Amino acid sequence: MSAEAADREAATSSRPCTPPQTSWFEFVLEEALLEQHLQKPSPDPPPVQLIVQFLEQASKPSVNEQNQVQPPPDNKRNRILKLLALKVAAHLKWDLDVLEKSLSVPVLNMLLNELLCISKVPPGTKHVDVDLSSLPPTTAMAILLYNRWAIRTIVQSSFPVKQVKPGPPQLNVMNHIQQEKELTENILKVLKEQAADSILVLEGALKLNKDLYVHTIRTLDLLAMEPGMVNGETESSTAGLKISAEEIQCQVCYDLGAIYFQQGSTNAAVHEKAKEKFFKTKELIAKNGSSSLHFTIDEERLAGYCQACEVLTSSCDDASQQATPYSKIHSCMKSGKYQDLVKIFLEDNLTLSLPEQFRQSVLRELFQKAQQGNDALDEVCFKVCVCNTVCDILQGRIIDIQFCQLFLKPSKEKIDFLLEVCAGSINLESASEELKRRMAAFLKNLCLGMEDLQFVFMISSHELFIKLLKDDERKLLIDQMRKRSPRINLCTKPVTSFYDIPASASVNIGQLEHQLILSVDPWRIRQILIELHGMTSERQFWTISNKWEVPNVYGSVILGIKDSLTRDLVYILMAKGLHCCAIKDFVHAKQLFAACLELVTEFSPKLRQVMLNEMLLLDIYTHEAGPGVSGERPPSDLISRVRGYLEMRVPDIPLRQVIAEECVAFLLNWCENEYLTMQVPLPLVQTNPYVKLGQLLAATCKELPGPKESRRTAKDLWEVVVQICSVSNQHKRGNDGRVSLIKHRESTLGIMYRSELLSFIKKLREPLVLTTILSLFVKLHNVREDIVNDIAAEHISIWPSSIPNLQSVDFEAVAITVKELVSYALTINANNHFWLIIQADIYFATNQYSAALHYYLQAGAVCSDFFNKMVPPDVYTDQVIKRMIKCCSLLNCHTQVAILCQFLREVDYKTAFKALQEQNSHDAMDSYYEYIWDVTILEYLTYLHHKRGETDKRQIAIKAIGQTELNASNPEEVLQLAAQRRKKKFLQAMAKLYF
Repeated sequence: MSAEAADREAATSSRPCTPPQTSWFEFVLEEALLEQHLQKPSPDPPPVQLIVQFLEQASKPSVNEQNQVQPPPDNKRNRILKLLALKVAAHLKWDLDVLEKSLSVPVLNMLLNELLCISKVPPGTKHVDVDLSSLPPTTAMAILLYNRWAIRTIVQSSFPVKQVKPGPPQLNVMNHIQQEKELTENILKVLKEQAADSILVLEGALKLNKDLYVHTIRTLDLLAMEPGMVNGETESSTAGLKISAEEIQCQVCYDLGAIYFQQGSTNAAVHEKAKEKFFKTKELIAKNGSSSLHFTIDEERLAGYCQACEVLTSSCDDASQQATPYSKIHSCMKSGKYQDLVKIFLEDNLTLSLPEQFRQSVLRELFQKAQQGNDALDEVCFKVCVCNTVCDILQGRIIDIQFCQLFLKPSKEKIDFLLEVCAGSINLESASEELKRRMAAFLKNLCLGMEDLQFVFMISSHELFIKLLKDDERKLLIDQMRKRSPRINLCTKPVTSFYDIPASASVNIGQLEHQLILSVDPWRIRQILIELHGMTSERQFWTISNKWEVPNVYGSVILGIKDSLTRDLVYILMAKGLHCCAIKDFVHAKQLFAACLELVTEFSPKLRQVMLNEMLLLDIYTHEAGPGVSGERPPSDLISRVRGYLEMRVPDIPLRQVIAEECVAFLLNWCENEYLTMQVPLPLVQTNPYVKLGQLLAATCKELPGPKESRRTAKDLWEVVVQICSVSNQHKRGNDGRVSLIKHRESTLGIMYRSELLSFIKKLREPLVLTTILSLFVKLHNVREDIVNDIAAEHISIWPSSIPNLQSVDFEAVAITVKELVSYALTINANNHFWLIIQADIYFATNQYSAALHYYLQAGAVCSDFFNKMVPPDVYTDQVIKRMIKCCSLLNCHTQVAILCQFLREVDYKTAFKALQEQNSHDAMDSYYEYIWDVTILEYLTYLHHKRGETDKRQIAIKAIGQTELNASNPEEVLQLAAQRRKKKFLQAMAKLYF
C-alpha cells in the first residue's frame, strides 16, 4: 500500500489502549482457547470485539528505561496477536457488513492494513499502479477488500449521524473519544484524497472475470508457520475461501454505484455511471440469487438507489414518457415549473402514491430556496404545504406546524386555494365515511380558529362544507362563532413566538431545531434561538448537529460565555461560517462571520480578534477562488491585512496554525518576496515555522539568477528541509543480545513535520517557488548512496551535493514526497516541460518504462507545438535521449532504439547496430525506416537484410537510402532539414503510440 496507509497505521498504533496488560501465560492460554473455538465444526461466531482487543494489545506502545514512549515492538507476541485478529475476521468470511457495524474506522483500517501486509502486497506501491490479474488470488482479493472498504467508508461518512446524548462528563472517556474522532477524521481525509485511485482499482477489478480467494484460518496458519510457503500453497489458485467472479462483480458494482451516487451531488453526470452499476448489480442478483453471495446486499436500499437514479438521469422526454410522479417532480424542480409541481401534489392527494417523507423533503427544499432570497417561492411553499396538510388530514395525521405558521395571517386568496385543495382531494361519491368525517372536522376547526367572520362565511358557504356537515351542525357552528368572547385578532398579532400554535412543545422544538440546522441567514438563526430559549432553558442548542464543529482553540473561549443564548448563537454562527468556507460558499460565510463579529464586539475583544482573523482567511480564500484564478493581483488592502496578521502581537489570542500557513502561502504566490526577505520581523521568523520557511523560499527564489557565492539562503533552506526529512534513530538491545535500530518516521527535530511541509507546499501556485522546492527534494533524492538513476531538475546545481549523516535521512519518505510534489505541480501546470521530465525520470527510476516514455514525449510535445518546431536541447538532453533509448530497448522496440540513437550529439552506432540485430522486435520495424536519416545505419540495414535473405525489407531500406535529400553531397542545411523533418514525423508517431 502507499505511504499514506503506513502513516495511518502508525497513527493508529500510537493511540493509548484501555485493555489491561496480560501475562504471557494468559495470552498463550487465550490464543489456545480461540484456536479451539474456531476449529469447532459449527462454532458460534466469535465476538468481533476480540479483534479490537487483539489489535489494541498489539499496537500498545512501550516505554523504555528513560520513560520515553516507543512504538510497539515487532516481536512474536504482537505478531501472534495480529494473526489472531485476522483469524477472527477470516472466520467471519471478511464480511464487511459485520465488521463495519462492530469496528471503528481506525481499528478496521489497521485490520485491513495487516491483511495487505500478510497478503504480500508490494510495499510502497499505489494499488492503482498494480496489475490485479498478475497477482496471486489472495493478494488481489486483499487489495479489493481494502479499496471496497475505503469507498464504503467515504460513502458512510457522508450520511448524517444521529447525535448521541452525552452522559456524565468523564475526562479519560472524553479524551479517548476525542482521540478516536481525530484519528477517524485523519483516515477519512486520506481515503477521500485516494478515492479516485480506489475507484480505478475497483473498475479494473470488473475486468478480471476470474475467481479469487480470500484468506481462511488455515491459510493464515500456513503463512504464520512457514513464511516460505507464501510462494507455494497459500498463493495457489485453490488456497483460501473461493469467491466467484460473479459475486465479486456484484459487490464491486454495488460499491461503485454508491460512490458514484454520492459524487453525483456535485457532478450530475456521474449519476449515469451510478445507474449503470446499480442496474448491473440488480441483474447479477437476479441471475445468481442473493442467497449464494458471501457478501450480502441490502436489496431494499439497492431498489431505492435504482429508483433515485432513474429519476435523476431522466431527460424531459423520458419524464413525459415515464409519467411517474417522482420523475415529474424532479423535472419541475430542475426547470423551475413550480405551478406544475403544485398540480402534481394536488393530483396525488387523490391517489396518495407519494410517501409523507418525500412530500416533506420537497417542501423543505422549497423553503430553503425561499430563504436564500427567492421571494417568488413563498406562494409555492404555501400551496405545497396546504396540499401536504390536506393529505395528512385524510390519512389521520396531525397538522404540521408549518401550516399553522403560514396560516397565522389568512387572506381571501389563501382561503380560496385551501378550499380548492380540499374539494379536489376527496371524491364524495366514493369516499368512506371516515374520510368524510376527517375532512368535516378539519373545516369545522378551521372556522372555529378564524377571527374574521368574512373568512368563516367563505368556508361555511362552500359547496364541500355544505355537503359534509348537516344543517343542524352548521347552525350550531354559526351560533358558537357568534357567542364567542372577543379575542385578539390573529391578523394583527405579531409573529414573535409559537405559543398559540395548537401543537405540543416537543413538536415545536423539533421543527425549530430542523430550521436552525438548515438556515444560513444570521438574522433567522438569531430569531430561532430566541424562540427556542423561550421554550426551554435546559438544552444546549449548539450540540444538536454533529456537523457544527469549531476548532478546539476557539471552543474553550466560546463555551466559556456565561449567557447560554449568546453562547449558542456565537458557536453556531462560527460553525456554520466555517462549514460554508469549507464548501466554498463564501457569500454566506461572509454574512455569518460579519454577524458573529458584530455580536462579539460588544463583550469580548478576544473573540473580536478571532473573528477578524477568520474573515481575513475568508477573504484570502475568496480572492484565490475568484479573481486570483485568472491572475488578477489581490488588492493592496488585503496584502496589508495579511502582513498585519503575521506581525500581530496581541497576547492570549487563540490562533489557528492554518491562518499563518495560508498567509505565508498567499505572499509567496503573489511574489511578495521583498517583504518576506527583508521586512518580516525577526522574532516572527524565530517563532513561526511557516514564516521561516517562507522567508527562506522567498530569498532563494530572489537569488536564483545570481552567482553561486550569493546562495547562502539556498544552503539554509537545504538544511531546514533535510532536518524535517531526518529520522531520529534509537538503539535497543533485544533478548538475544543483538542491538537493533529503531527509526521514527516523523522527526521532531525539524521546524515542522514532513506531512505539514507537504500540506504547506500544496498551497503554493507560483511556478518559480514550486520549481525551487521541487528541485531541492530531487537533489535530496539524488544524494542517496545506493541511487541508480538520478532525477533531473531545473536549478538543481544550487543545492549542496552531500549530507554529513546520510543514515539520518528517511530517503523512502523523500522519494514519496518527490512523487507527490511533481503530481501536484502538474495539476497547477500540466505543460511545464521541466516538471514533465521529472515525472518521466521517476517512472524510469521505478522501471515503469511505458509511462516514462509517455512523459518524455509529452515534455517534448508541449515545448515544440507537438513537434512542429524543434525540441529545445535543454529539454531533450543526451541523458533524456539515452533513457528513452533504454525504455524502448526494455520494451523490445528495437527499431525505435536505432532511430533514437541518431538524436544523440554523437550517433551511437554500436547500440543502434546491436538493436537492429534483434529479430524479436515489438515495434513496426521496417515501416520506421522512412524516419532514419543516417546513411550509415541505412547501409547496415541493407547489409543485414541481404545477409538474412529478407528481400522485401532490403528493398525498403534501399528505397530509404536512395532519397536525394540524404545525398552526402548536399549542403549541410539540406541535410539538417531532412533530419529535422524525420525527427518531427518519428516523434509524432511515437506520441500517437504512447499518448
